[in-house]
Amino acid sequence: MSLLSVSDLDAGYGDLQILQSIDLTVDAGEYVTIVGPNGAGKSTAMKAICSVADVMGGSVQFDDVDITGVQQSDVIRHGLSYVPQNGNVFESMTVQENLEMGGYILDEIPQERFDAVYDRFPVLRERTDQTVGTMSGGQRQMVAMGQALMLDPQLLLLDEPSAGLAPDLVDEMFDKIDEINDGGTAILMVEQNAKEALRRCDRGYVLAQGKNYHEGPGRELLDDEQVRQDFLGG
Repeated sequence: MSLLSVSDLDAGYGDLQILQSIDLTVDAGEYVTIVGPNGAGKSTAMKAICSVADVMGGSVQFDDVDITGVQQSDVIRHGLSYVPQNGNVFESMTVQENLEMGGYILDEIPQERFDAVYDRFPVLRERTDQTVGTMSGGQRQMVAMGQALMLDPQLLLLDEPSAGLAPDLVDEMFDKIDEINDGGTAILMVEQNAKEALRRCDRGYVLAQGKNYHEGPGRELLDDEQVRQDFLGG
């Protein structure tokens, strides 16, 4: 049984439908990437799973529970955390305060939750009192992921985690995501750096014009001549 199962999903914003009958799954501990051209509906798929976009049809099942269209604030209570591409940190707050916000549904946040995040991102331990808005793009992204990990989710959704990062930081960010997955957290990621994402993930989905185009092991998609020509620049 899949940890996440998205079936026949139609979604969009208001009267604007973006996704048409999308299907995708993520197993426990799996690392899955969604790639495709701009406007394919990749981010909308992530947002629909988390009830940020409007679900117009189909279903979202997580850990055998129907979470289709549940309140956005309730999604995290099911063991699913989402890091959007933009607006994913509180820039006027410190690193420590951002992590506290990540565990806001808990009456008391165990110290081991903070320790686990700081062990994952040692640079943040050195900057606990620094205002996040003064940090580099790579450090802010670490804060965003650390915030999402405060509830020890079963599945972490990442929308374009390498966007806006300096080229020398992109590999480091991918390495951090690999480490999170190696620790047992399933990953569902939308990523503009499609070749590197497919190289690292277990399985990938290619979306085009709001529909499923292709699906398979990441390296098989990377080596597929048609996929490379149509979506990966040859």
